[in-house]
Amino acid sequence: MNTKYIFITGGVASSLGKGIIASSLAKLLQTRGLRVTIQKFDPYINIDPGTLNPYEHGECYVTEDGAETDLDLGHYERFLGVYTSKANNVTTGKIYHTVITKEREGAYLGKTVQIVPHITDEIKRRMLLLGQTGAYDVILTEIGGTVGDMESQPFIEAVRQLQWELPEEDCMSIHLTLIPYLSAAKELKTKPTQHSVQMLQQSGVKPDVIVCRTEHPLTPELRRKIALFCNVRPGHVIQSIDAWSIYQVPLNMHEEHLDELAVRKLQIDNYAQPDLSRWKVFLDRLAHPSREVEIALVGKYVELQDAYKSIREAFVHAGAANDCKVSVRLVHSEKVTPESVETLLAGVDGILVAPGFGERGLEGKICAVRHAREKGIPFLGICLGMQMCVVEFARNVLGWADAASAEVRPDSPHPVICMMEEQKKTTVKGGTMRLGAFACELSPESLAANLYGRTRISERHRHRYEFNSEYLGTFEEAGMKATGHNPDTGLVEVVELPDHPFFIGVQFHPEYKSTPENPHPLFVGLVRAALNR
Repeated sequence: MNTKYIFITGGVASSLGKGIIASSLAKLLQTRGLRVTIQKFDPYINIDPGTLNPYEHGECYVTEDGAETDLDLGHYERFLGVYTSKANNVTTGKIYHTVITKEREGAYLGKTVQIVPHITDEIKRRMLLLGQTGAYDVILTEIGGTVGDMESQPFIEAVRQLQWELPEEDCMSIHLTLIPYLSAAKELKTKPTQHSVQMLQQSGVKPDVIVCRTEHPLTPELRRKIALFCNVRPGHVIQSIDAWSIYQVPLNMHEEHLDELAVRKLQIDNYAQPDLSRWKVFLDRLAHPSREVEIALVGKYVELQDAYKSIREAFVHAGAANDCKVSVRLVHSEKVTPESVETLLAGVDGILVAPGFGERGLEGKICAVRHAREKGIPFLGICLGMQMCVVEFARNVLGWADAASAEVRPDSPHPVICMMEEQKKTTVKGGTMRLGAFACELSPESLAANLYGRTRISERHRHRYEFNSEYLGTFEEAGMKATGHNPDTGLVEVVELPDHPFFIGVQFHPEYKSTPENPHPLFVGLVRAALNR
């Protein structure tokens, strides 16, 4: 069977959930026994989102091979349980960088380099790249942005060309749109969808299926109207009604027969009926928790829910695993002071200090760590959160009031967090951190080894600074143990306080590898400790 390609575009408004629809359809096809992956094409000119402020674009997700990517790749991995890679996220910046580099090298000698064919050819090459590996039966491609956006036009043109070049049975187009409800008129309006589809068709792309985001069910009459005026077959207009959880969407899409439409259009014969039994078990636990805990997430981007997307989803997974609902209290680290910490963290059952960069909000994170340590509240520090628990211990246990991270105070007499040696000569910001999966050896009797159930793990990283090993002996004598090390460099990856009910800081990002069917053990452990408290 040839590799099949499904292209997903969006119209009317942004943030309709193309990534969730793509993930849901991919999950359904996967449960039918097909090998599936998803890729995201983003129209911004940044090479990747690694240098973007989370307020700009939400969380930056990191893959196993060290790509800094759009947060939708996190959804892809959580739904599919399959790792993505650098090839799964492509931006306009990457496309232009490749074409301009080739032009400078003389690859187009004598030719005028243009959007068509040179940019669109490079887009098409990357759209087909994963399919050429032979590892996948179906590849879903999400096109970022909204149809009609100037920056998305080259991607839409590339899809048009592929629809013409590929065999008809190897290519499918899905358009996600919005059906708004006008409360004054008390009716759903289809005109924005009609205009969106017309704009897509004017670009030469004919959708095979229209998925309609809606707050109210679509009547059969409305579906027929959309099908008629958008020139799609009856039965190919389906609704994506607001769901109580993003993890309910695959079941909703199955009820709407989206996966059935896909296998029929792509003429896929050798498939099984979808087996969603494990997914339904997870959803049942999620929908009917018997207990509840509240965990404070202390960070500096809490106003934007997507800034800590993977962490929040990891709590959802860990809550279901513990048969409880995890209520996340978002605490802005800039507001946490010695005077306010008791009030802001009053009554919480656990505390997570989030990752981040820069000086803003650091002192608040240190206050939160001290509160967790002294009050015996279960604590997890991730990346910068781990570094701040080291700084807090140095200041308030070792008595080094001037201890700091060299990232914000390079002249500190006690730089307990220092820049990694290989980072000191780096001047380029983008894509130069310690990125991707690295091995870690855990001490056999440690809390971490107990949670993981093994002593050799692999986790993903995104940092330039590390625990300063010159101080390791002093820390361990005072009670903070380094229980996880990189086997090649000796870099401290995990610190713990054995005398505390649950206190662990990790240099890596465990949230990136948590999925509904395999919740991350550190989050499961934190929630369990919060329940025990």
